[in-house]
Formats: sequence, C-alpha cells, structure tokens
Amino acid sequence: MSVLLEHPTSLVAYRPSKPTAMVVVADPRVRSSVTRHLWALGVRDVIEASSVAEARPRVASPRDICVAEVHLPDGSGLSLLSETRAAGWPNGLALSAADDIGAVRNALAGGVKGYVVTGTRTNLGPPTRHGAAAMGSAAARLHRRHPGQQGHQGYRELSGREVEVLRLVAEGQSNKAIGVSMGLSALTVKSHLARIARKLGTGDRAGMVAVALRTGIIH
Repeated sequence: MSVLLEHPTSLVAYRPSKPTAMVVVADPRVRSSVTRHLWALGVRDVIEASSVAEARPRVASPRDICVAEVHLPDGSGLSLLSETRAAGWPNGLALSAADDIGAVRNALAGGVKGYVVTGTRTNLGPPTRHGAAAMGSAAARLHRRHPGQQGHQGYRELSGREVEVLRLVAEGQSNKAIGVSMGLSALTVKSHLARIARKLGTGDRAGMVAVALRTGIIH
C-alpha cells in the first residue's frame, strides 16, 4: 500500500516497504560507501550522481531519500536539497566533513532532516557511526506511518560551562582557543568535551553541534 505525503506543491506517493534514494557525492569512493550503507539499511533502489548538473534532471521524479554532499564541484548540495524538498522529496540528508561545523549549521538551518558525517575536509572518508545512524533514522521513518523523534535526553544534564564549551565549538574554535576564551587548560576543555559527548551520545564535534542546534541548546 502506498502512503501519501502532503507537500505545499504536490502529493508524493511512496512505498514504505521499498524505499528509494539518490546519492549525490563527488568522490566515487565515498559515494559507493554511502550507497552501501543505504543498502544495508534496506534501501533497494539507489541512483548515484557526482554533481548538481547530473542530479538535477532527477529532481522532478521524487524518491524517499536524497543524500547530497554539501560542497559539490559545480554548486551547493544544500541548494540541491532545497530543490528536492520543494519537489516533494520527504527526506533530505546533507553530507559534510566532520570538521566542517559551518556546513552542519547551514544544513540544519536549511531544513534538512539530518546529516551524514564523513572524515575531515582534507581526508574525506566513509560515513562515521553517527552518519550511519542519521541514514538509519531516515530509512526507518519510511517504514512508519507516524515517525517518532529520536531523542537526546542527555542535553538536559549539561552544565552551564559545558554549554559554553559547546557554543564555542559551534563557532569553530579549537580546544586551545576555547581554553583561552574560558580561562581553562586544553586538557580541561578536552574533559568537558568528553562529558558532553557522553551525554549527547555522539563523539565528533559536528555531531555535538548538530544535536545542540536541534535541541535548542545553542542557536
């Protein structure tokens, strides 16, 4: 049975038992890795593209998930995700490097459902555990009529100092710079980050910032 999703510009039908996806990533190695993750999560029909130009003709035929790299050779993956959302695609995931905090902020502010974290910008690698979880969450939503929200209850336990550390991380500051700003040693900052990671359930900086933005800890 098909499920209809209402969108301001169209009604999009999709089959929850057979989710479909498009992966738009420039690096063929990373693109293949993302596709394999989607296959492992039960997505059986995945098309691939390496650029905005290659993906754009597909936008008019909505699929269930679009995973797009934030920085593509010929344009912005976030703009492409906006186009897919306007065309009725129900799930958009932005792929960014783990150290590209600004990309994560822009992606979430732009209305994407989640993000996929790879390696660093200088060493783009396969999706991390947090990135796989983001894809898994999107895929799982396709199998439920009324999807639930993935909670991060630990954010309520953050201390004021931990929130301040998190805010400075979101600004892209290094541990050393955060220490200077707060009058702490780099080792103390590292300890704060370890506690924050434990409470939020994610160990990479981009993941912590994404959770903080989505739960309203920082703005």
